[in-house]
Amino acid sequence: MSETYDYIVVGAGSAGAVLAARLTEEPSTTVLLLEAGGEADADEISIPAAFSNLFKTRWDWNYATTDQKQLGGRSAYWPRMRALGGCSSMNAMIYIRGNRADYDGWRDEFGCAGWGYDEVLPYFVRAEGNTRLGAPYHGRSGPQHVEDRRYTHPMTTAWVEAAVADGLKPTDDFNGAEQEGAGLYQVTCRKGRRWSTERAYLAPARGRANLTVHTDAHAARIDLDGDRAVGVTYRHGSSLQSARAGQEVLVCAGAIGSPQLLMLSGIGPADHLNEVGVDVRHALPGVGQNLHDHPAAGIVWNIRDATDLGELNTLGNVVRAKALGSGPLVSNVGEGGAFFRTRDDLDAPDLQIHVAPTGFYDNGLHEHTGRQFTAAATLVDVASRGSIRLRSDDPTWHPAIDPAYYDQRQDLDAVLAGTRRLLEIARHAPFADHLAGTHLPVAEDPTDAELEQHIRDITQTLYHPAGTCAMGDGDDAVVDPTLRVRGVDGLRVVDASVMPRVVRGNTNAPTIMIAEKAADLILGRTAPTATARTSAGAAP
Repeated sequence: MSETYDYIVVGAGSAGAVLAARLTEEPSTTVLLLEAGGEADADEISIPAAFSNLFKTRWDWNYATTDQKQLGGRSAYWPRMRALGGCSSMNAMIYIRGNRADYDGWRDEFGCAGWGYDEVLPYFVRAEGNTRLGAPYHGRSGPQHVEDRRYTHPMTTAWVEAAVADGLKPTDDFNGAEQEGAGLYQVTCRKGRRWSTERAYLAPARGRANLTVHTDAHAARIDLDGDRAVGVTYRHGSSLQSARAGQEVLVCAGAIGSPQLLMLSGIGPADHLNEVGVDVRHALPGVGQNLHDHPAAGIVWNIRDATDLGELNTLGNVVRAKALGSGPLVSNVGEGGAFFRTRDDLDAPDLQIHVAPTGFYDNGLHEHTGRQFTAAATLVDVASRGSIRLRSDDPTWHPAIDPAYYDQRQDLDAVLAGTRRLLEIARHAPFADHLAGTHLPVAEDPTDAELEQHIRDITQTLYHPAGTCAMGDGDDAVVDPTLRVRGVDGLRVVDASVMPRVVRGNTNAPTIMIAEKAADLILGRTAPTATARTSAGAAP
């Protein structure tokens, strides 16, 4: 006989951990949180610079895209964390919210009432516990700890100075009144250690009697009674188990997992479901559509008269990072960067730069071969759209992931312009003083054709897939502005998949915001003011 809870949350990542913690603040509300992975107890999780060591391990879903036409027919690797905290336990911890234009665009272009910038800002503030920045744009007492890194490599500082010399404005806050400029990123760390949503939200909530957490619980389908979601069937070990939801099923499995689970449950494009042998329970064409991601392409220089972060990965520095939260390995690797527009007619930045004091390319999976520095142009205003599709009705099969990188020529043109800007910045002191030629691309002064080929060869994900259960009021929308799945009662999606258009910047903080707002929508609570304090488990 299945157990019954008020709410079942599928996925304990950046959204699910937040949602479970906030819902169980109401003592009478019972929540079951299902996580396909295990406990977040890998040693590498707490050490910021070690995040890529989790790639292609048992902690990783280890996804790959379909062959990408504009990348020479190659597939792109997509790491996603398989443990409590989800990708907040694996990411580079950069705290970026996006641009005002993103949220106002959700409201004005897609009909997402209640999601304009002024309406979501209080949720960012409520979530945040910033050690330096305060009102009106920042919170000081929220559970999601945000701080300046305890270590910044001198080469990163030199790059920021060169970017300013090239005409970018210096900034010490990419999340304040203006996003554009060059500077150092703040990170979701506490005293030099990763501060994931598992640490910030879930760990303080797990002592509550009204929260049940099941790990190694892979959701197989949402159980439906007519047009209502009534529970979840999930695989635990070799057996299938089920749980009932008295109020709602809340899907927080991410931009890949959420549309996959909906389609496995018979909710999605009817023709596609018929093709893979899934009974259509509710035809909803937009499920799995609108997939897009931030593609990134880097320039890697050989450097002299400076260290490389890779050579500082010593046993002594590992011990120092774990014991004291200090030293070079508390770097998040992507220490600094910039936002700018590649065309004067744009209303907001279309390019974000991430810089790293090491040779970080191919997701950091290559062998360290010398002292290097990387600056990557990341497209954050993406025109191309792809899809998630089932390959099988078996929930253990990875779906077909097609982000359609650069299918719209304007995307490639923007990355090309951004990469040219990186080469211009590299001519300025003090950064230029340490350069010993480019490692990638090979050509020192590439033509546009050579640089374009380099971009196609080196482009990788910036780990920000979104949009596959898009919110809105149009015919292609999957969820309405209250995040309810259209046409199915008792079912919502709460994660980055609901973004109708991905934000300009890293997606972890916006995903936390979505879950914060969702909790109020579900419980019927009044939205917070920008100065509201939090009680979800503030960092001690």
